[in-house]
Amino acid sequence: MTGLQQRLARFAAERDWGQYHTPKNLAAALSVEAAELVEIFQWLTPEQSARVMAESASAARVEDEVADVLAYLLQFCHVVGVDPLAALEAKIERNETRFPRPGTGHSME
Repeated sequence: MTGLQQRLARFAAERDWGQYHTPKNLAAALSVEAAELVEIFQWLTPEQSARVMAESASAARVEDEVADVLAYLLQFCHVVGVDPLAALEAKIERNETRFPRPGTGHSME
């Protein structure tokens, strides 16, 4: 993960894009790319959406948008100093406490 973040940072620096890679701009770009991923599925039925990856053209579009979302997320994390894997692990742990498995006697049953 760190290697990809460094590669993305180097790519941006070589093109003098660092000046544009503010937290606000990267968060906005991430949102735009996520919306482009949603756009692929926007008017599909659940059945059609389940088959998107079976068609090479639509699968390639999905893969490109996933890559864009991940790239902007990694760049955002790099700029603001968040370890994305540590943040995810902490969030999963909080969710396991907030939403316990059924049958464990917690209030969410």
